Order: sequence, then C-alpha cells, then structure tokens
Amino acid sequence: MTVQPNEITEVLNRPISQELLARDLTRLAYVAKDGTPRNVPIAFTWNGSEIVMCTTKNAPKLPALRNNPTVALTIDTEVHPPKILLIRGRAELDFVDGIPDEYLQATSTYEMTPEQRVEWEAEVCSLYHDGMVRIVVTPTWAKLIDFETTLPSAVEELVRQREERQRG
Repeated sequence: MTVQPNEITEVLNRPISQELLARDLTRLAYVAKDGTPRNVPIAFTWNGSEIVMCTTKNAPKLPALRNNPTVALTIDTEVHPPKILLIRGRAELDFVDGIPDEYLQATSTYEMTPEQRVEWEAEVCSLYHDGMVRIVVTPTWAKLIDFETTLPSAVEELVRQREERQRG
C-alpha cells in the first residue's frame, strides 16, 4: 500500500497526532538478527519531519537495524478511549560523539528537581562518554486511531458489515 507524502503529513499534522508526538515514549518494533520480532519502549523526540531516538553504541538493536532498517512505532495514551499513532519507516543510524541534544530533549519531561537533573546529566555524560547513536526514522506511513473519528481498519470493516446487515 503506497501512501503519498502529503497523506502522511496530513495525519501527522492533526492536533491529536501533534499531542502524541509531544510525548516522551514510543514503542520501537523491529526484526532482531535472529529473525524474531522485538518491541522496545524508547524515549524519542519529533523534530517536525523525523522521529529521533538515541541509544548506546553497544545496543543489540543496532546490528538488527543495520541488517533490516524497516521499523514500526507506536505512540499511545493510557486512557479510554485510547489515542494511538502508528508510524512506519526506515531507521537511519547516526553515530555521534557526546550526548545528542535529542536525548536530553526527549528526557526533559522526566520529573526531577533542578539538582537531580544536574546529577542525572552528569551520570549520563559519564556513562555515555564514548557517544551515542541517533536512530532517525522518517515516516513512510502513518495512521491515527482515536476511536471517535478513526478506527482500526478491521473495526471499520465490521462497522461497514453491520451497516449492510441493518440495511438488508
């Protein structure tokens, strides 16, 4: 199924999508080197065109993403009805010296006192002194499910079938 860039932009620019893209945690799904699926929570930031996540240079996901860069992301809420943003794309790996700004931005919502934040950032700098890897995903597909104006495709199909039964 081919999705045009303007369709992706339209989905991502919806107010609910923008709220979800402002959250601090996504679930990153990818295929591990052994061919089995993985789904990991990871902090992220949205820069207006890309999802940026940061990880350690020795993370097991990196060889898997080099081997198969196709990924899926889920950003959602924990309330009823849930709001769910589904994104697919290709991961590009960017090895960087130091701590990427996106990592500090993605973790800026963590509840800490200013003193705790200073201590935490010092710990991060000490731990990741060899740098980190930016995992950059440009969306190639996106769907927003809010259970008010949009539904999962299987539920949409059930609604259509029910309407046909009611008419018939």
